[in-house]
Amino acid sequence: MEKLDSAVILKTIHRTLKTARLFDVFWERWLVHGLDENDLQKARSHIHSLEGWYMTWADLAEIKEQKGRELEALNNMREAEKTYRQTALYYNLNYWIDPSYSKAKKEWYQKSVHFMKKADSLSDSKTIYKKLSLNDQSLCSGRIRVPKNPQGVIIIVNPIDSTKEELYLYEMDFLQKGFITMSFDGPGQGETFVVNGVTGTRVRWESFIHQVIEYANKSYPDLPIHLFGTSLAASWVLYGSSHKYVEKAVAVSPAVELDRMNMPGYFMKRMECSCIVDDKDEEETERSIPKFTEIKYRAPVLVFYGSQDMMITKNEFSRLYKNISSEKSLVEYEEEGHVCNRKLKEIRDTACSWFTGEFNMKEAQS
Repeated sequence: MEKLDSAVILKTIHRTLKTARLFDVFWERWLVHGLDENDLQKARSHIHSLEGWYMTWADLAEIKEQKGRELEALNNMREAEKTYRQTALYYNLNYWIDPSYSKAKKEWYQKSVHFMKKADSLSDSKTIYKKLSLNDQSLCSGRIRVPKNPQGVIIIVNPIDSTKEELYLYEMDFLQKGFITMSFDGPGQGETFVVNGVTGTRVRWESFIHQVIEYANKSYPDLPIHLFGTSLAASWVLYGSSHKYVEKAVAVSPAVELDRMNMPGYFMKRMECSCIVDDKDEEETERSIPKFTEIKYRAPVLVFYGSQDMMITKNEFSRLYKNISSEKSLVEYEEEGHVCNRKLKEIRDTACSWFTGEFNMKEAQS
């Protein structure tokens, strides 16, 4: 993969910062993943430059860290755990803003991992850290969280520019419902990218999905395995639904082919830093998205879609959904956009109820 010119990267960062300043919708993702709204209001007036962004989130992370230490001193381990996870999220914001590989990016990410592990050490649930080797010997890093008396495994497939540390609220919800969670940084993501040096290609992603599913089956052979993902991750959930070990799959706002999406220009440039998205040669393309026409659907799929989705039009989504050949059901939210951010907690609860068989797919379409 060709390395992007530094001027292009700086322009991409500038466009990201401008979007963050001007559009409230930019922050929905981070708010539903644990960002404190009061902290966001403090931050927005200070993020006109990359240096301002770094300083703002580092300062807020340090405040969270101090609060976590105070809670530990009071023996309030549950709240300390939550606070350290927020600390990790704030450092994750500094990891995220520069999409290219850099020493600073790696250092911010390591701070995020440190505080997530600190939170893990205070948790009632066991956490296992694991590296999986892909077919080309690339290493993908992950975390497995295990509740008492688990009733199943949920593999959380992370969106293309997310990390396994960002979606900790997903882990917490699934753990509370009695599910083991497996969350790995795929090719081009998080630790797999900045520490192990692995970029994203279609072949690597295909190998990654298979390896995680097979690891889950090998580790917990008596438990059902489910998949959960949003956006581009949901597309790989659809791909994974063909695996014989997967019992059920949930896809939230699954992405379609990249040239059929209304992807923001700055976001496409961000993706180019860690994975292949170009299609100059259609015969040899390694774009990091499944070949939808070749998916052999097997497991039942529950799909969620927001009617106000500007990235994936209703026509494109309908085309994708129509081609899902296994048992399927759709829950559509009229007022939601891409990823149905304001409904994600409800979606996770619905997914768990469906995984456990508390109601069938048709009843999920209320």
